[in-house]
Amino acid sequence: MTTRKAVVLCTLTAIATFALTYTSPAPADSKDATLVYELRTYTCHPDKLANLNKRFSDHTLRIFEKHGMKNVAYWIPQDEKLKDNTLVYVIAHKSRAAADKSWGAFVKDPEWKKAYAASIADGKIVKKVSRQFLTPTDYSPIK
Repeated sequence: MTTRKAVVLCTLTAIATFALTYTSPAPADSKDATLVYELRTYTCHPDKLANLNKRFSDHTLRIFEKHGMKNVAYWIPQDEKLKDNTLVYVIAHKSRAAADKSWGAFVKDPEWKKAYAASIADGKIVKKVSRQFLTPTDYSPIK
């Protein structure tokens, strides 16, 4: 299996697992509102996944919430080619505009800047980031 096929398979598996195991209520301000989900995949430089996981567990999740991003799920792929260098996760936003606003505030956050700088003191961690914004279908168990 090629690395690209493995990444696609891993991403689809992550989405399926997420859909089967997580249900999110609609935002309190609207009965019909659905969240916008952001699927992100980080590919790390060699031997840097542990550093990324530490940064997420010690800082990133909390700072995401501070800026209105809802942490939904985080995965490490089981695929041999990806398990040592890939983090896949889903966060939720009230809207695409809210996502843009949250990310803008996040990257300017002094706490984030400090955590980021400390985490890359021994070299860059992330080689590549991919992201997709997702809207649940009308038949999806998650909204």
